[in-house]
Amino acid sequence: MVFAADKCGPGAYNLPLYLAFADPMYCAGLMLPPMIKGFRFHVIDMDHTAGDSVIELDAPEDNYHMAALLRDNERFGIDRIVSQTYGEVAVAVSAQRLHAIAGKYTGKDDPVAIIRNQGIFPAPEEIISPFAKAHFVGGDARGSHVMPLMPVPLNTPVTGMYCLPIVSCAGFSVDKDGRFSESYTDFFDNPAWDEVRRRAQRKAIEMRSQGWSGAAMLPYSELEYGGFRDTVSALVKRFRLREERKPEAAE
Repeated sequence: MVFAADKCGPGAYNLPLYLAFADPMYCAGLMLPPMIKGFRFHVIDMDHTAGDSVIELDAPEDNYHMAALLRDNERFGIDRIVSQTYGEVAVAVSAQRLHAIAGKYTGKDDPVAIIRNQGIFPAPEEIISPFAKAHFVGGDARGSHVMPLMPVPLNTPVTGMYCLPIVSCAGFSVDKDGRFSESYTDFFDNPAWDEVRRRAQRKAIEMRSQGWSGAAMLPYSELEYGGFRDTVSALVKRFRLREERKPEAAE
């Protein structure tokens, strides 16, 4: 399964991958012998630009530690997931933040994830079911808003009333020699996802109705266009301490 997202960063995969590979409420296969030992998550610090700074955490033993990191989609991202039973890589994510490496705005990273499935890995339906949440991620117009991630069919243009973060998924069969099949399955091109898309749009309308205020936009440290920070920095320089009223002389 090859996932490709637009108008968001690599951290957009954090929640769905955590649920698919660490939570039996979403992946009942985790209770079966091939997967019951769990998976090892490689989590990368995407703010570290000198090289790939990674921590390895095991599910289910380190689930709470993982949640503490992965809740911050803008800094920490899942880079890789490996089967603890077989040592086979199950997931690879393009979790290097290009704009952090470049030191300036270079556009959102439009992340890709490649996920192996079936057998010793979760089944396709267990991998895509968490995307039904249409969870909130950083992205949207100018990479600066907080909006729901909408699962869409392949080649869906971003032409809605907002630049909604979107994700598509193509599924291929792979033969014993590692060759991909010529045909593929478009996992989100199904009427079952229409209700999810409607929910994502409702969530988007509510969030964008809040405009620039509070949680509707990313914090200044994460705004993709440096101009926002320049505007605030110029204003901060104009702040002055208010002159305190002098105490009246005692009679």
